[in-house]
Amino acid sequence: MIHHIVMWKLKEADKKENAHKIKKDLEALKNIIKELKFIQVGFNMDIAPQNNFDVILDTRFNSFEELNIYANHPEHLKVVEFIKTVIDQRVAIDYEVN
Repeated sequence: MIHHIVMWKLKEADKKENAHKIKKDLEALKNIIKELKFIQVGFNMDIAPQNNFDVILDTRFNSFEELNIYANHPEHLKVVEFIKTVIDQRVAIDYEVN
């Protein structure tokens, strides 16, 4: 199983609203992209250090090829376009769990 984890640091303007839109839009992809086996989006806790990243995406796929299908799916690319407009930083990792 391939795990694809992404974290974003959001711009300050409309941060909470944008975080919730990112969550809603990404989690909606579960019903659209069949290769997406698991998806969860979470937020940094208010009591946690505020220099932490703001949003985390945890997704899982059966193979790296399926991850690429997801990454290039037109509906995913629409979400990516919005995300790019509201973030300051992005970090990601892809790893395999046997």
